[in-house]
Amino acid sequence: MTIIVPFCGRITPRERQESLESINACLNNIRVMPFEDLTDGERRTARMAVVANPDPADLSDLPMLEWVQSLWAGVERLVEEMPNPAIRIVRMTDPQLALTMSEAVLAWTLYLHRDMPLYREQQTKARWCQHPLVLPQDRPVGILGMGNLGRAAAQRLKENGFPVTGWSRTPWATADIPMTYGPSGLEALLRQSAIVVVLLPLTPQTRGLLDDWRFGQIREGASLINFARGPIIDQAALGRALDRGHLSHAVLDVFEREPLPKDDWLWSHPKVTVLPHISAPTQTGTASQLVARNLQAFYDQGVIPACVQRDVGY
Repeated sequence: MTIIVPFCGRITPRERQESLESINACLNNIRVMPFEDLTDGERRTARMAVVANPDPADLSDLPMLEWVQSLWAGVERLVEEMPNPAIRIVRMTDPQLALTMSEAVLAWTLYLHRDMPLYREQQTKARWCQHPLVLPQDRPVGILGMGNLGRAAAQRLKENGFPVTGWSRTPWATADIPMTYGPSGLEALLRQSAIVVVLLPLTPQTRGLLDDWRFGQIREGASLINFARGPIIDQAALGRALDRGHLSHAVLDVFEREPLPKDDWLWSHPKVTVLPHISAPTQTGTASQLVARNLQAFYDQGVIPACVQRDVGY
């Protein structure tokens, strides 16, 4: 007998088709199907669902739902839209995602480290001017958020010669990356870092974390990379820090509204690099293998993977 698992997601038809084909190719007696294709009986008996930006109304139509497997690493919207604590949330923890993110962090750190924004501006003015080279060991990098993605990024930067310090809200130890913790640790990291990389989850505690006061604490002339979530940064405060020259450049891949509206000031600001949320997209192949393993373990052995802690949001 084939077990039917609903797929609930508001993504493009192409993305959905690719995900379904890739996941189902890894399964044995289980088949993942679009929510709208399920019979009433299949909806009534579904114990878990695979989701990607799901419609809450669809999930509420699954009365036996025990847990959901997200295809994305970010789950703040799921936590917000699924207030029932009885339904557990499993986020995407594909190791390939961490590798992809670490590559992006290294690439855009080098972009800032080698003064690419400055040389880009010079080109628009046909200006030939060479600037002194700073060695990686003299360019300290601070990483806000030391989960799977943060640790992978820190290691990648360290391997390329950058001094790296991580920050977490609560204390925990790492083998080879210096750490700071709590509000005082955040201030210390901001003061010492020439490049600050944001890789935090979006929670009530991190929303608006980088505001006017904290931008005032940041090292003069530092640069910022946000590959986490847009609302972690107060966008108006960011603009003020850039305009007064306290912050030299910001590379932004995430925003409060996506796609970024065409009339947003970020598009045209000379000290901002806008990216269309491309730092670490889910890789269908490796993600599908992980999802398939989790589904098989649940239906074969009754095992639910590690779940999101709703009280902290990740």
